[in-house]
Amino acid sequence: MSKTLHNGLQILELLARRPQGLSVTEIADQVGVHRTVAHRLIRTLESHRLCRRDDFKRVLPGFGLVRLAEPVEQDLRTLARPVLEELADGTQATAHLVVRESAAEVRSLMVVEPRRAPMHIGFQVGRVDPIDRGSAGLAILAALPQQPGERAEIAAARRRGYAVSHGELVPPVVGISAAVAGRHGDVLAALGVSVFDGGREAELGVAVQDAARRLATLLR
Repeated sequence: MSKTLHNGLQILELLARRPQGLSVTEIADQVGVHRTVAHRLIRTLESHRLCRRDDFKRVLPGFGLVRLAEPVEQDLRTLARPVLEELADGTQATAHLVVRESAAEVRSLMVVEPRRAPMHIGFQVGRVDPIDRGSAGLAILAALPQQPGERAEIAAARRRGYAVSHGELVPPVVGISAAVAGRHGDVLAALGVSVFDGGREAELGVAVQDAARRLATLLR
């Protein structure tokens, strides 16, 4: 086994668990290498766009990981489609699957519209939104450890198991989403519905939680 490659992969796994970023010293300590070695590994990963640094010199996951994840996303779409179709038809609402694009953004990966609803909401696949706005991003943040200064809506989502947003991305639209856990308990995505009527939040919250659990089971 290549020790250098092993250490580089350890860094990527560490950044996946800590998307808010880590210092070079923190990475060196947690991987168990000298700071100089950690710096060299990080520079190599940066050259492949697998990690990046913010204005505070903290190391974050890089956007090159999105390209590498594309085949995995295709599998995710395949597994998620029947779950989203059942959710959309059962709730008569537009269902969506959203993935975390970075520490600050989420991206719409799939949208399924109800087949027999008299009217429904339309969304563009590939849309990128701030992670701290909209029910999908809030659900993902609620599945992560509590952060200082986080929105009250995130704490509320953590307590009840699903997030609710009112007109944060599209003014009249209410979003209800639950996080989808990966094989190792990490947060892969959020699954939810969008409606005009906010009077069904509890009912829809139960439905999206059930759908998120079913998709998580398929991903294991």
